[in-house]
Amino acid sequence: MLTRIDHVGIAVPDIDAAVEAYTRLLGRPPSHRQRVDSDGIEAVMFEVGESRVELLGSTGPDSKIAGFLERRGGGLHHVAYGVDDVQEALDEYTGLGLRTLDSSPRRGAAGRLVAFLHPSAGAGVLTELCMADPEPDHAAE
Repeated sequence: MLTRIDHVGIAVPDIDAAVEAYTRLLGRPPSHRQRVDSDGIEAVMFEVGESRVELLGSTGPDSKIAGFLERRGGGLHHVAYGVDDVQEALDEYTGLGLRTLDSSPRRGAAGRLVAFLHPSAGAGVLTELCMADPEPDHAAE
């Protein structure tokens, strides 16, 4: 069901400082930067081979990333796996008895449809399922 590691999400307390650090580390600028107001995040993507690194900054004190940073500090937030169909994958994982955080896909950053499995499904690591948004008109939202 999982086709590849799409990206690794890293929560950062200062998005601009993290972008500068990763630009130096990877030797290239980010490929995408986007606010996702529905999640209270700013996401910045760096291409690394066939995968990406996604830096996640909070856009306000009530966002999930702000809460994560307060509890755990910066660091690994999630691992995102590509799937052919997010809803189908969610249904299959639910059928296996795994706990999900979403019951249906929603729009994420960089033209993706996303849904999350509870960290208990991934031995304590938040798992994201993602695929390209089949309605490209919505990819920039």
